[in-house]
Amino acid sequence: MSGIPRAAGTHVLFEAGCVTESRRVAAELCADLRRGELLDGAFESRAPALDARDRRWTQELVYGMLRRRAMIDAHLDQRVRGGLARLDPDLIDLLRLGVYQLLFMDSVPAYAAIAQTVELAKQRHGMGASRLANAVLRRVDRERDTLSTPAPVDPVDALAVRYSHPRWLVARWVARWGAQETERLLECNNTEPPTVLRPYGIVREQLEATLESAGIHVEDAPLVPDSIQLATHVSLAELGAFRKGLFFVQDPASTLAVRYADIPPDSVVADLCASPGGKTLELSRAARVVIAADRSAQRLQRLLSNTRRLETHSVFPLVADARHPALRQVDAVLVDAPCTGTGTFRRHPDARWRLKVSDLAVLGALQRSILRSAAAIVRPGGLLVYSTCSLEPEENDAQIESLLAESDDWRLEPPAEGAVPASVLDAGRLRVLPQRHGVDGAFAARLRRVGG
Repeated sequence: MSGIPRAAGTHVLFEAGCVTESRRVAAELCADLRRGELLDGAFESRAPALDARDRRWTQELVYGMLRRRAMIDAHLDQRVRGGLARLDPDLIDLLRLGVYQLLFMDSVPAYAAIAQTVELAKQRHGMGASRLANAVLRRVDRERDTLSTPAPVDPVDALAVRYSHPRWLVARWVARWGAQETERLLECNNTEPPTVLRPYGIVREQLEATLESAGIHVEDAPLVPDSIQLATHVSLAELGAFRKGLFFVQDPASTLAVRYADIPPDSVVADLCASPGGKTLELSRAARVVIAADRSAQRLQRLLSNTRRLETHSVFPLVADARHPALRQVDAVLVDAPCTGTGTFRRHPDARWRLKVSDLAVLGALQRSILRSAAAIVRPGGLLVYSTCSLEPEENDAQIESLLAESDDWRLEPPAEGAVPASVLDAGRLRVLPQRHGVDGAFAARLRRVGG
């Protein structure tokens, strides 16, 4: 079989026909990612075209394919004459979606996965592409019980292919934790994260009873006893408890970051990188005022939607760049810094393929700038809490060590005993690791400004 060469900027218009809306949306989502869009935002913008069942199916397909992409590519590369490099990127994504349906979605009959992908290839790229897709997918289906790829000699290469992660990142993690623990992390990253709810204006037991009366099965959430983990997939927006503002969604790692901050009740707090707003809402439980700042008014809309739904009155939104917050001194500042997000790959599977080595330096410079601006608006005796959802030392400990080395105004001050489980503390800093704790990754450091 021969490869279809890369298209020179041409794109066959999608026609209404035999392809299901779910698969059409999946193909367009892949195109969105190639244009540089983030998966979550792209999915939310296209999801209204789908009903709840199709939305869930499409999410499983696209997010799942991204979690298995390297392994799928290895299978495809052996079955396309000349290799995948000869194909148009859009056609490659269609083949990836087709193979994922064949190998990982038991609910999809093989004939449907093949026929639908072939039709998509025909509509988007013409008859030649459809014939190639048909031949490749039928071969994958015939050989599904004996599929294998040459095992790389290098153990890092083997892990990178088996668990579909960039090699350079796997190499970093193996150097830090060893091969066994890195493999556990990679496994965690390829699992679908559960939905965890934070009760608001109601205690855990009341929310649990409300959910179970609606037929929703729940479980205990790791590390945060008053959170609730859903045992089944549900459409949250359709729940009465959601409409009444009785909960918001938050992974235990994010909850732990705020608990680690241990900010005194009745404080005035500035959350300088507030969107999407989960930490802001957690802070609002006890703070007198939470100034929720973000440089994007559009990104603040999600936070505002939640504050209205939860009827939160202590949160005040502010459009401001965290490098120039234009605030007077406050009791506490939370910097939930922009980062590589390597602790949330299970939740954002597109991030692993978007990330570049150079991002560590670029984001590191941004983090330093934000952290120093944040330090300037903390009153004497106040608190500065720096957090990320990254696992990388350059974005975490190195940022704190740099600030402490530059100024005698700050000292590391862990929270009161019992604020967070001892298992997530490391030399007074919060360190949550997916492979050890079963939740998203997170880092935080709590600093006290000397004086006051």
